[in-house]
Amino acid sequence: MKYTSLNSYLKERFGCKVYKLAIDGGFTCPNRDGTIDTRGCIFCSKGGSGEFASSRELSITDQIEQGKRLVEKKIKDGKYIAYFQAFTNTYAPIDELRDKYYQALSHPDVVAISIATRPDCLGEEVLQLLDEINKSKPVFVELGLQTIHEKTAEYIRRGYPLSVYDKAVDSLHEIGINVVTHLIIGLPNETTEDILESVRYVCEKTDGIKLQLLHVLKGTDLEKDYNECKVKTLDIDEYAEIIKQCVDIIPENVVIHRLTGDGAKKDLIAPLWSADKKKVLNTINKKLM
Repeated sequence: MKYTSLNSYLKERFGCKVYKLAIDGGFTCPNRDGTIDTRGCIFCSKGGSGEFASSRELSITDQIEQGKRLVEKKIKDGKYIAYFQAFTNTYAPIDELRDKYYQALSHPDVVAISIATRPDCLGEEVLQLLDEINKSKPVFVELGLQTIHEKTAEYIRRGYPLSVYDKAVDSLHEIGINVVTHLIIGLPNETTEDILESVRYVCEKTDGIKLQLLHVLKGTDLEKDYNECKVKTLDIDEYAEIIKQCVDIIPENVVIHRLTGDGAKKDLIAPLWSADKKKVLNTINKKLM
């Protein structure tokens, strides 16, 4: 089955192997600081989905150097994308954002930056800054949409309507920013068709897509619902079949950045099969053959 993988896209665009280095910029989130809520999204871990990032106590430069050391055996003569991953990475005073983005951009081995954020955290000043830095090195903005279905969005406490995502994508595209959209597969009460509706919708708008398995992690409100049998998780074959159906409808102009995802093993409650990443990818690849 033919699709455009992130690896192939990056090799074509930058002419070499490119590896993403997860960074914790020390930010928070309006869904945690009381602006919208204090509890975060129902599935979000205490690390703000940045468990694989370096320590926020380190400078951005030091985090990049530490990340390089961790992957040096996987990449030879390649370059890096500085991936601002943990929490909401456009949610801070503009001078702080500028300082941290430019620390990453100034590293000679960094060819681009990727910024994970919420669609409701892209004010005019932020857009102007992104426009500015995109003229220096490419910028990817990753939007945590998760689903197009408002009932599900309310349950997971996303905190904004679909129209906010639509506006964010339009605003980013107006300044030439590459948009990547995150969707979660296996959200409570969503059918396969619900998931496919989300995929179809975002593929008309986004440049890239990340498909993420729903993980139940320790310390989240989702864990409480799971323990009370209000939430079920997918088994590995169900997940692989849904991914196959998603890939079937993703056009080649939309880059697939991820077909699954990792939950930190120390915090993983369910599904436990997802901890064996090699097995998961092999199962998916067999479905896609």
